[in-house]
Amino acid sequence: MGLRKCACIDTLYTELPWNERFQAAKDDGFEAVEFWDWRIRDLEETAKAAKDAGIQISGFNGDADYSLVDPEHKEKYLTELKKSIGAAKKVGALSVTIHSNALGDGGVVVNHYDHLSDTVKLCAMYDTLLECAKLAEKEDINVNLEALNITTDHEGNFLKYTQMGAEICSLIGSPRLKLLYDVYHMQINEGCICDTISNYSGQFGHIHVADAPGRHEPGTGEINYKKVIRHLEECGYEGYVGYELFPLTDTKAAVKAIMEEC
Repeated sequence: MGLRKCACIDTLYTELPWNERFQAAKDDGFEAVEFWDWRIRDLEETAKAAKDAGIQISGFNGDADYSLVDPEHKEKYLTELKKSIGAAKKVGALSVTIHSNALGDGGVVVNHYDHLSDTVKLCAMYDTLLECAKLAEKEDINVNLEALNITTDHEGNFLKYTQMGAEICSLIGSPRLKLLYDVYHMQINEGCICDTISNYSGQFGHIHVADAPGRHEPGTGEINYKKVIRHLEECGYEGYVGYELFPLTDTKAAVKAIMEEC
C-alpha cells in the first residue's frame, strides 16, 4: 500500500524513553510520528529527536481547556491555538488537531454544555472555525478538526459525525482547515466506512486508524483495514494515516500487524 504511515508515539513505543521513540518508529518503517499534548513535552528535545531520526512530526493536539461550541470561549480558544501553532513550528510539525469540546484526562469531555442548544453549539463552532482557518492560512499550517465517538471514549462530545465536520470544512473553504477522519471513532458512531470515504474524502486532512472494538491494531476487531486503505487510495487520499491505537499485547506485535494489514 502506498499511503504514508504515521505512528502515534503516545500509544506506540511507550516502553521506550520519549526521545527514543522517534528512531524506533523510523526503523520500523513509519514516515512520521504524532502525539497528543505538546505542553507536557520538551519541545527542543522533541525537535532534535525527530531531526536525528530523520522522521516527520505530522502533528499533535492544538486545543486546551476551551471549546469551539461555547460562544464565550472564542477568544480564549484562539489564544491557545496560537500557542499550539507556535509549538508546531518550533518542532517542525505539519498540523494541529482540534476538537469541538475540551478534553480532560483520559479524553473525558470536560463539559457537555447541556444548557446550550445544538443550534448555539453549531453556530459557535462555525464562527470560531472561521477564525481558526484564517489563522492557519496566515501561519501556513494545517488545522484538522476531529469528530469523536460518544459511547465508548468521549461521551458528550458535540462533533460526532463525519458529515457535519466535512460540510463545515467545505463551507469555510480553506485549504488549511480539513477533517481528521478517525476510522475507529466513526465505525462506532456511524459505520458505512467506505461510503463515507467516497462521499467526504476530499475534506480529509488526516486519518486515524485503530480497530473496533478495543482500539487495538488492525486485525483484532471487525474492520477490514485492507479494504479501507485501498478505498482511501482509490478515492485519491494522499495524506498520512496515523496509527493511534493501543497494542493488544506490545508495540512489536502491533507494528507487525500494521505493516501486514495496512
